[in-house]
Amino acid sequence: MHRIGINAERRVDKELINDFKRVNGKPNLLFRIAEASLQQPEGTVEDVVYKAVSKKTLQDVVKEHKSSGPIYQEKVYTVMRTSYLHHYRRMVPQLLTMLEFRSNNDLHRPLVSALELLKKYQGSTQHYYSPEDEVKIDGILKNRWRDLIVEVDKDGQERINRVNYEISVLQALRDQLRSKEIWVVGAKRYCNPEQDLPTDFEIQRETYYQALKQPLDPEAFISRLQQEMTCALTKLDQGMPNNTQVKILNRDNGCITVSPFEAQAEPLNLLRLKEEISKRWSMTSLLDILKEADLRINFTEHFKSVAARENMERLTLQKRLLLCLYGLGTNTGLKRICNGIERENYADLQYVKRRFIHKEHLRNATSRVVNAVFQVRRTQIWGEGTTACASDSKKFGSWDQNLMTEWHVRYGGRGVMILLARRKEICLHLFTVENLLF
Repeated sequence: MHRIGINAERRVDKELINDFKRVNGKPNLLFRIAEASLQQPEGTVEDVVYKAVSKKTLQDVVKEHKSSGPIYQEKVYTVMRTSYLHHYRRMVPQLLTMLEFRSNNDLHRPLVSALELLKKYQGSTQHYYSPEDEVKIDGILKNRWRDLIVEVDKDGQERINRVNYEISVLQALRDQLRSKEIWVVGAKRYCNPEQDLPTDFEIQRETYYQALKQPLDPEAFISRLQQEMTCALTKLDQGMPNNTQVKILNRDNGCITVSPFEAQAEPLNLLRLKEEISKRWSMTSLLDILKEADLRINFTEHFKSVAARENMERLTLQKRLLLCLYGLGTNTGLKRICNGIERENYADLQYVKRRFIHKEHLRNATSRVVNAVFQVRRTQIWGEGTTACASDSKKFGSWDQNLMTEWHVRYGGRGVMILLARRKEICLHLFTVENLLF
């Protein structure tokens, strides 16, 4: 429901952005219109009002009101209703069938009854609820939406629009799930709030409050919280203008940007490790490592042609296979790989890629590389385990409120990328090739 609302607002904003123009000094405009009207009460609008304030300015005022007032909200709701009716509504019956909602507060029981009514009308084509049904309205519908949901027919009888009512119920459900006024049986995050407390909480209430360093009096807790928020907001308000590391932009309703932290000094042991690696393997190309691995374990023999026969020389095929794997595994691309390499062109690499590099071939080659790594690995350092991590980073799920949270295109979903290792092993690149191709 949150996503439906946000998408609707974006669509409406895009439609109105060309007509929208913010008008400054509207109180002064009102004063000029009122003064001119009082001086010439019998005059026409064109002779009195348009002389005080231009017609173009008044049109801009009307456009601004439409872009932010009740008309704007009605347009957003219309787009929401269309999206829900033609797409999201198909998901609701299956979700409501699988989930059981409950509430420990009698004040929110009407919402549970409304959800049962939605389940009752699954698969029904009726536009309105039957007069015999008890449709809960108080505590569910927003006041400004009542006219959209409660319709009056030609006989003067009130009827409840099903689609509009479902949207209101689901929005109320979202709000009350977040506060746990409504909870889901068998859920973890939205479980029964009584399960969040110890079983002896009522008996040991004072002890638990002391352990949490919280007062028993709710008014004292609210007063302290308000004081902390006031101090924090005051500090923010006073420090923001003089803070060179923070900027407020003139877009996205005052988007706040924070400068990145200064890079920390590298640990001394890391510098020593880099120096030692540079002494042993100075300027070693990753392509050379790939070639050396193939010379030792011959993993390219797993790449067979899908055609009936194969006429290409093995050395030529081996070279082109390594170039293709390197170009795909490092995201360099086959065209850039060809630059600077004699007697190799893009068409030849494309031919090898189509004929020889496939899912099963990559898996077999990766298995051989991994087994070879385990054979040469020193068990006194790495242990005898058969699992390892050879990736630049790993995605971990995190809350949306986290400043480091981002949407990752490849892995999907919101989270943070945590650096685990910096190991350029051949199996990583072969696995990357498999992901890119399949």
